Amino acid sequence: MKQVSRLALSLLLLRLSVFIVMFVWTLDKFFNPDHARAVFENFYLISGLSNGVIFLIGIVQLAIVLGFVTGFQKNRCYFLVLLLHAGSTFASFRQYLDPFNNLLFFAALPMLAACFTLFLLRDADTLWTVD
Repeated sequence: MKQVSRLALSLLLLRLSVFIVMFVWTLDKFFNPDHARAVFENFYLISGLSNGVIFLIGIVQLAIVLGFVTGFQKNRCYFLVLLLHAGSTFASFRQYLDPFNNLLFFAALPMLAACFTLFLLRDADTLWTVD
């Protein structure tokens, strides 16, 4: 397999794996708005969000992650996914201070690196893209 093909395949797999996580986070807003509301209250210090606002956030996030997984508007969508995930990662900083009780939060770090890599190499991410 040629170097270019390996890079394109690697970027596709990164994009698909990041999409799966982001898509499930998006679905959480529709199927479990109480959990999404608790996340906003506990990690972003935003309280009092109605179901309508949670659903609206979910719709916007769905548009972003669908654009991301299809490679549509790479400059915008890849940057927004990076921004969303970075915000989520940094908002969870307290969990990193107690690592042995919050091990799963550390999975956000390699995912953040994957988002950053995809943003930097977005022009080389060409498999299964519409852009």
